[in-house]
Amino acid sequence: MAIERFEQLEVWQAAHRLVLDVYETTRKLPRDQKSGLIAQMQRAAVSVPVNIAEGFKRRGRSDKIHFYNFALGSLEELRYYFILCRDLGYEVEYESLTEQAERVGRMPTGLINSLRV
Repeated sequence: MAIERFEQLEVWQAAHRLVLDVYETTRKLPRDQKSGLIAQMQRAAVSVPVNIAEGFKRRGRSDKIHFYNFALGSLEELRYYFILCRDLGYEVEYESLTEQAERVGRMPTGLINSLRV
């Protein structure tokens, strides 16, 4: 079966689940972080599946790789926010979120490698 929509991509589905988990996590952070850490975490999380979706629709191989690399960059930024939350003593499921982010991170890398063949 050919993949016709980005929503069918396993990597997009995993990234979308991560976004939902980040939004759930940020609900537990202090309200005084709403325009700071919360907004940054949500923006970085959303950027991952957004860039995967945009890369999916691009025609050229280098364009696709460009957007998948952006997704990986946003994912790494998000991983840093998990570290920051942990080190600030905020109640986050650091291990679970980090493992989920690492799992998601392996998927675009596979896409990129398949496009370079």
